[in-house]
Amino acid sequence: MSRVPTAGEHLPGGLILVVEDDPLILEFLCEILQEEGYVVHSHASADAASVYLQEHAQEVGLLLTDITMPGTLNGADLANLFGDRWPDKPIMIMSGYETPESSGVRHEVAFIKKPWALGQLLDCVEGAFKSRQVL
Repeated sequence: MSRVPTAGEHLPGGLILVVEDDPLILEFLCEILQEEGYVVHSHASADAASVYLQEHAQEVGLLLTDITMPGTLNGADLANLFGDRWPDKPIMIMSGYETPESSGVRHEVAFIKKPWALGQLLDCVEGAFKSRQVL
């Protein structure tokens, strides 16, 4: 799921790469973020997202990923790959079961515990973007 901005549309922070294996949560996240003016691209696995990043990392302004996902990579692995390769880009992690620390994330991240409220999610996204802005 991806959306191209219309002419003159504000892109607050750039594209958000959303990675979540639950299709309902993934769709909901994308709809919320798009309504707020963000451009999103989504994947249902960290494996697929890592392949996408090989060709499109320059477009990604924020990685938003769940931790627990099936596949070769989980969200913590993806966060570490992303942070190692693109340390200037923000990472936001969500989970109902683990924390970034307990899952082995090595980078500074914004974290939100599931279930989250809409306002908490949007505040966390905004905070993640601001954490990497040069003053």
